[in-house]
Parts: sequence; C-alpha cells; structure tokens
Amino acid sequence: MPETLYHFVNGARTAGASGQFGDVFDPATGEVTKRVPMASASDMAAAIAAAEAAFPAWAAQTPLRRARVMFRFKDLLERHVEELIDLVVSEHGKVREDARGSITRGIEVVEFACGIPHLLKGEFSENVGTSIDSWSMRQPLGVCGAIAPFNFPVMVPLWTIPVALACGNTFVMKPSEKVPSAMLRIAELAKEAGVPDGVLNVVNGGREAVDALLSDPRVASISFVGSEPVARYVYTTGTAHGKRVQALAGAKNHMVVMPDADLDLAVDGLMGAAYGSAGERCMAVSVAVAVGGAGDALIDRLVPRVQGLKVGPGMDPASEMGPLVTREHRDKVSAYVDEGVREGAKLVVDGRGLKLQGYEGGNWLGGCLFDDVTPEMKIYREEIFGPVLSVVRVPDFETALNLTNAHKFGNGAAIFTRDGDAAREFSSRVSAGMVGVNVPIPVPMAFHSFGGWKASLYGDLHVHGPDGVRFFTKLKTVSSRWPTGIRSGAEFNMPVSR
Repeated sequence: MPETLYHFVNGARTAGASGQFGDVFDPATGEVTKRVPMASASDMAAAIAAAEAAFPAWAAQTPLRRARVMFRFKDLLERHVEELIDLVVSEHGKVREDARGSITRGIEVVEFACGIPHLLKGEFSENVGTSIDSWSMRQPLGVCGAIAPFNFPVMVPLWTIPVALACGNTFVMKPSEKVPSAMLRIAELAKEAGVPDGVLNVVNGGREAVDALLSDPRVASISFVGSEPVARYVYTTGTAHGKRVQALAGAKNHMVVMPDADLDLAVDGLMGAAYGSAGERCMAVSVAVAVGGAGDALIDRLVPRVQGLKVGPGMDPASEMGPLVTREHRDKVSAYVDEGVREGAKLVVDGRGLKLQGYEGGNWLGGCLFDDVTPEMKIYREEIFGPVLSVVRVPDFETALNLTNAHKFGNGAAIFTRDGDAAREFSSRVSAGMVGVNVPIPVPMAFHSFGGWKASLYGDLHVHGPDGVRFFTKLKTVSSRWPTGIRSGAEFNMPVSR
C-alpha cells in the first residue's frame, strides 16, 4: 500500500481536515508510492495561525541565537544528505549526483544565513543635525509564505527558509504536491536543530492551499518559483492583497557559441546544461545560438553525444539522465517535439518512444536535438522544460545578441568564446539576470542573489544573498536627539541639517 504522508504544523505531523489526497509517483516506474494530503483553506489557516503565534518570541531572539540554530540545521542537513538524495530521486527522478549537487547548493544558503548577525547590521550617522544622530535597522516582516516547484525539492525551499528564519520571520511552505517528502523531512530536521514549534510549517496541497496563502492578511510576503503563467498569477494576487512578492518565472536560456569558441568545451557545457535533470531546470540551456561557421561543427559534435546519452533510473549510478517527473509532463514535452517537426525544424536526434526494459511504465523521453530552428517557431518561443535543445544559426555576434535580447524571457544567458571583447560586450549588453562566460549554467553562489529579468521575474528583489535579506526584512531609520536644556520653541518648517 502507498505510504500516507502528512502536513507539518506547529512542530507536529498532522493529517489535516480536508480528507482529500493526491498521488505521488515513482517517475522511473510510474507506480503510486505515496499519498499526500491536499490541504483545505482551513488547513492553511491553521498553519498561518501557528506561524503568527510563534513570531513574537522568535523575532525577539537575538540574531546570534538564530544563527546558532542555523549552524545546527546546516550540520543536520549535511549528515542526512543521502536520505534527502533518496527522497528527491524517488519522487522527482533526477540522477543521484544531480540531486546531491542541488542539495549542496541549498545547504550553501543555510551557510550564508549563519552569518545573519553581520548581514543585519545597520548604518549609523553621527550629527546629521546639531546633536541629532541617525541610524537604520532591519527588522523581520512576520509570517512569510512560499510556493515551491517540483524540480528542486530541497534546493529551492532552502533558497528562502534559512534567510527568512535567520532574519526573525516565521514561515509557511507549500511544496509541490508531486515531490512532498523531502520538504517534510527538512522541517523535522529544522525542529531537531532548535527551530521552535510554529516557526516553520509545511502544508501540502494544490490551488485551494495556494489561494488561501495568497489571500490571508496575516501573511506578509510570498516567494514563488515556477512557470510564467502561475508566477504572474501569484504576483498579481499576492500584491493585490498587500504582500511583497518575489515570483521567479519561466526561462528560455540562450547559449551563444562563437566561431572561435572551444567547441569541445561548448559541447560539454551544452550536454550538461540541456539534458541534465532531463531539462527540468529554470537554468537549463534550451537554445544554442551558433554564430557564423560554428553551426555545422556544433551539430557534428552534438549528434553522437545526444544519441549516446545514458538514460535510466536515477538510482542507477551509470545514468546520466533520468525520467521526467510525471507521465503528463512527459507527454507535454513530447508534444512540443511533434510541433517542432510540424513547424519545419530539423529533428536530428529523436528521443521519443524510448522504452527501458523493466521500467516500461516510467516517464521516459530521450534527448532531442533540433537544428535550423527559427524565432517564429513555438519550440523557440515557449519554455519546454524537458530534454530538448534547439540550435538557431545566425551570421554574426550582433544578430546573436539581438536574438537573445528579443526573447520575452531573460533568466540566464551564456557565451562561449575566446574573444575577451565579445565576452565583455555580451556580459554588458545582454538582457538577462544571470550571465555566463564559458560557463553554461551561471547560477550565482549563495552570497550573491539569484533571479532573472523581463518575464522571468515578477517583483523587484531576487532570492537568497543580499537581496534575500532585503526581501525578508523591513528597513527602519531612527533619528534621535537627547535634551540638553536648550529650548528653541516649536518649528513648523521641514527639518534641515544645521
């Protein structure tokens, strides 16, 4: 029988009141392995109430004490890495080393949050006016909420939770109902580390749970990572209810390959960036822009590599790419491949119809490679979120840059070249939030901030790093004067420095 999961509210497992459940699948077999409770609005309200009740005492803790909890949390996550990898692979399908790397990147944000006493330091100015001093401080928001995607069950929640908690906030996380187990385990480890009951709550569910989180006036902020239409909905709904929102949306990341590039390095980069995690990454490279004579040489090198991809269960250490997360998503990605063929793109490697002996029910799709893709095609315009790479051929650098900038998404972009001038121009002029020079997936480290431009981000602040601290705090500035016995009477003009 499938295992029955739970919510984690006020420091304890709870079944919730809805009585509704969703299925959690093993992507490699297609079998139902768990049942996850789908929260009602009242279930979400109970979690928010727990977070609201826990906020005053947690916010009153010194930053140093909260940092020490983060240190213990980091240690527990590191000691339970193998367990978390198993949970991620069994529900998402990505291969073990990819899961390990993503968890490591999440733990690095916890490490960043361990420095919160330094990060919360304000600024001080003496004598901004005669005998008047002024200083600033950052204080927590209150109850913060987040809605996480299926593709990184550990990393994305850890982009927000450690920073929010270290800043003194309490938290309600709504993980993807497709991959709930890792987040539930993270919450239990946080409690073991010393996070008080009610400070971190996990509520599973779908649209009803999301809408309850977005509309509740007790929730001060919302963080989201997911598709562009949902990000737009989360942003507009959350801000309409007075919340600050950071909603990371879709992507169509371009990698420009110049004629002078190290093609072996570029092909290695494209293989990992396009087909790692079965393309289910917001930082996946889905468009290779071949400049000038680079096109033929790039295709010649890519075809045998894509054909030779080792596709298999994520638990198999020999696998380079696992299954897609659900059958429905596999079918959606396969339909995009069908559409690309109909539109006239050249499908030089076809991964459709892949079957694995003993895993016939799995959500399999092999690597797909298109050549001669044009900007008018649907496979170019829309985010596919699967193992599909499109090669677009352009005559020169300016055309490549303009093509990249014209796309509605601006999450990440990369250029492969030996020309420092081209690299500098690209880095300066490209309309993307994250840029790589001979680096195919330019994901910033935890002490920088992650986020895109244009339709890839709704909101002003990116996640983790310095922007994460800004997002999860309110700025307060104090002006102070102590009486000296000198009285000048009431002043009705705007105060100025004297």
